[in-house]
Amino acid sequence: MNAFKLTLFFTLLGLIMPAKSVAQKKRRIKIEISPFAHKSGDTILLNKGEDNKQVKVSHNGVTLWADKMNYYIERDFIEAFGNVTVNQGDTIIMTSKELEYNGNIEIAYAKGDVVLTEPNSVLTSKKLFFDRLKQEAFYNTNGKVVRDSSGTITSKIGRYYFETKKYQFAKNVVLKSPDYTINTKVLDFYSETGHAYLFGPSTITTEDSKTSCEKCFYDTEQKLGYAVKNSKIDYDNRTLLGDSLYFNNASKFASATNNIVMTDTINNTIIKGEYGEVHKNKDYAFVTKRALAIFVRENDTTHIHSDTISVRGKAESRITKAYYNAKILKSNLSAKADSIHVNHSKGTTKLMNLSRFSKKDAFAAKRNPVLWNFNNQMTGDTILLIANKKTKTLDTLKVFNDAYIIALDSLGGGYNQVKGKKLIGVFKDNSLQTIDIIKNAESIFYAYNDNDELIAIDRTVSGQMKIFFKNKTINRIDRIGKPDGTMYASKNFTEDLQKFRGFWQRSEEGPKSVNDLFSDDPPLKRPIIKGLKDFVPQEEFIEKELLKRINSSAIIKPTKTVPKKGNSTPSKTPKLQQTKKSPPTNRPSLKKGVVQKAKKN
Repeated sequence: MNAFKLTLFFTLLGLIMPAKSVAQKKRRIKIEISPFAHKSGDTILLNKGEDNKQVKVSHNGVTLWADKMNYYIERDFIEAFGNVTVNQGDTIIMTSKELEYNGNIEIAYAKGDVVLTEPNSVLTSKKLFFDRLKQEAFYNTNGKVVRDSSGTITSKIGRYYFETKKYQFAKNVVLKSPDYTINTKVLDFYSETGHAYLFGPSTITTEDSKTSCEKCFYDTEQKLGYAVKNSKIDYDNRTLLGDSLYFNNASKFASATNNIVMTDTINNTIIKGEYGEVHKNKDYAFVTKRALAIFVRENDTTHIHSDTISVRGKAESRITKAYYNAKILKSNLSAKADSIHVNHSKGTTKLMNLSRFSKKDAFAAKRNPVLWNFNNQMTGDTILLIANKKTKTLDTLKVFNDAYIIALDSLGGGYNQVKGKKLIGVFKDNSLQTIDIIKNAESIFYAYNDNDELIAIDRTVSGQMKIFFKNKTINRIDRIGKPDGTMYASKNFTEDLQKFRGFWQRSEEGPKSVNDLFSDDPPLKRPIIKGLKDFVPQEEFIEKELLKRINSSAIIKPTKTVPKKGNSTPSKTPKLQQTKKSPPTNRPSLKKGVVQKAKKN
């Protein structure tokens, strides 16, 4: 059939179409090019020519090319075979081995090495549905999408929304690129921007970090994201989690807000608070707003609280700093200071007063470090606690400049006191055993006999002193270097003699429990977390509306296959059988039963 006869045929076909079809005013599939064509009943068999020029048809802005086609005239239905190409406008190209297209409902079903190309990505799958009315593509037999700057996405189920340029992937979703791998339950991905939205248990894994979340945004171009549900990021031996989490994998930075927990697995340290940051490249992290550091040890646990707690340095030599109104609580002692520094490799804890105000600062004395060990209070400009590296238990205490010990005399109600330039104490079984006072030593000591009767009160000055403890309180004081003192009877021990200058009994400030550490903090007000909307499940691709469209379309069912390659007419005229609401034998995806199966998947 030459081109003139073919054109005349379709012109006459248009004139004799039923009135019902004309009334619907639907554009029918148009045959543009067909080197060989043969009409048999209500079916036109189309085939490419010997010069390999393909068959071409068009419909409502879509062009279809293939080696062979069956065109069922009455139902406006095409079956295409061999090197199938579908073009929609200038931007969408789909290729496959076979394709079925129903012009009445504008549904295409491609199978066999399906490739859908749009300006920013390429989708491949074994089978693909294409709903032209909704402008959506769908697969449920595994598929892959490649976007050069983002990576490769694979999933069992996927859908592409042409208008918004959005993919939605479900079941076994993996986005893999050279820099990271994303595993998630559901992924919304925008091909124009590379923006990804993760829903359900998800992970983003890089060479040196792993982010976990259940609701998360990730910019695959900038390598940064934001998570708001069960969010956590692991940097080697440090973990940060919170109600919301921001992370930049390019700069290796993360921050968390509300109910945060930062864990250092190397030093067995947990830091809690309401806001925190990790700068991996700088080996630096900090937590603020009701910050609490917990140092877990085999024999004891230390709690440190302050406005801000920072951690700096490599894992083997990290230093933790707590500053502004810092407090310590252990089983055997508690302490307060303006700032507390912990050197994990050396096992030292330093309590000090930060020089952040002028020397005339009225609150400087209140910020001076103070330490309580049972009934003993120690103060000074700087206090240093040293732990045994092997046992990890407290070993030595040092107080520099204006060391002052106050110990309640439980029998008489007064206070034993020792002061000097420097103090060195030794611990055993978490209790002070001895203390050496070096230079300018002074003491006030209540002396008792074996019957716990007060003998006298001793007030002495000497070059050095050594204090011995028993039952966690001062038991004996040895004076070294020409002591000069006076023994007073209790009745002669006047009030002006009972206390050294600078006496300040601060036992009420000492925290007795973890809750006491927060007693000076203002009421907690957490910010409201905003930013990501909850996941809204999409409608099934094959839903009631589409089923109605499919079932309303009666199909001409052929009983024979297309002609062999190179033949302009089939060897035998096929017997055609008209069956209402029944698709051709080799397009199972549009059968009602298989449609329902696809819907369940």
